[in-house]
Amino acid sequence: MSSVPASRPGPNMHWGLLLAAATMLMITMGVRQTTGLFLKPIHESTGVGIAALSFALAIGQFVWGAVQPIFGAVADKQGSTRILVAGGILLALGMALTPLMSTQWGFMFTLGLLTAAGAGAGSFSILIGATASRLAPERRSFAAGFINAGGSLGQFVFAPLVQMVITAAGWGMAMFGLAAASLLTLPLAWPLRRKAAVPAGTTSGSITAVKEMTLREQVRIALRDRSYWLLHLGFFTCGFHIAFLVTHLPGEIALCGLQPSVAGVSIALIGLFNVAGSLVAGALGQRYRMKLILAVMYASRAVMIAIYLMSPPTPATFYIFAAALGFTWLATVPPTAGLIGKLFGPRYLGTLFGLTLLSHQIGGFFGAWLGGVAMEKLGDYTWMWYADIALALIAAAANLPIREKSLRLATVGAA
Repeated sequence: MSSVPASRPGPNMHWGLLLAAATMLMITMGVRQTTGLFLKPIHESTGVGIAALSFALAIGQFVWGAVQPIFGAVADKQGSTRILVAGGILLALGMALTPLMSTQWGFMFTLGLLTAAGAGAGSFSILIGATASRLAPERRSFAAGFINAGGSLGQFVFAPLVQMVITAAGWGMAMFGLAAASLLTLPLAWPLRRKAAVPAGTTSGSITAVKEMTLREQVRIALRDRSYWLLHLGFFTCGFHIAFLVTHLPGEIALCGLQPSVAGVSIALIGLFNVAGSLVAGALGQRYRMKLILAVMYASRAVMIAIYLMSPPTPATFYIFAAALGFTWLATVPPTAGLIGKLFGPRYLGTLFGLTLLSHQIGGFFGAWLGGVAMEKLGDYTWMWYADIALALIAAAANLPIREKSLRLATVGAA
């Protein structure tokens, strides 16, 4: 691999800022990534079909991605505080109202709209965008990995607790508990209140050019760039994988005749190992080409799924599979965000990364929805696993032609 200059996190890393962002993502992702644990209990208590509930969660996957470029654009222009506060309130409201619903339309409103929009307002693009412009370019990959690790830690912490409450007190009480946890994000918006500014000393041509552009001009330039679209393609695949697994892994485990606790532990292991994966990906992004890191991660998923399909359906198989897959789970975020910042600068990173997250969640829509359709029509998820393998290989190949060279002022001027 071709190396780039390495740098270690130093005192200018703004640790208070990063801790606030990572903790907020821990809560929003912890709440959001445990919704698959509710699929079977809601189906059994309300009679709403698995495919119908999967569609509601698929709508949530899309909405979570669709709101991020919108919220990111507002945060890029006006600061992130109001967006983050509104997101915490929406997330809490959606979770609190869900136990009162008994129809597909009701679940589409709460899980598909309210909670997804609330979680999107406190997610990657806004949080990474709010911090990136206050850091030197060589620090951003590590910072993105650190914030992303917070989201993975939330999945590790929340999944077993949610499963425990569902088993002991019912899914409604678990939803109310998640609503209360969502309100903890409100005070965390305070350290992120100031509008980001490009740090002193960053004088690269790409950053100088972006400072002189409007948001519309920057988006137009990005949408003409082939590398940006290849990042979208890879992230589409990532969303498909993640939404399918977080929604339907509990169902896959139930098909194997295993206890629900296996699902809770598996989802927690995904989160735990992605803490390490995110930090490693963020650190490697300071040393090696980020497109190669992404290609290796996507290809490794195809290998891991193939090994899983050939393994016996035991708790140990699911735990090993969850741990291995978890290492790359959302570790794609730091190099993807890092590449966008490297190509276009940090000024509108919230918007540009938000658009890639929209592609991620379009993939997530199909992963969550088609998993439910496959289960109802075919009785298992076999063909979804095959689709996962094929998409992972396509994503790995798509990342290889991506360039890792900043846009120069001359290029921007000519656009």
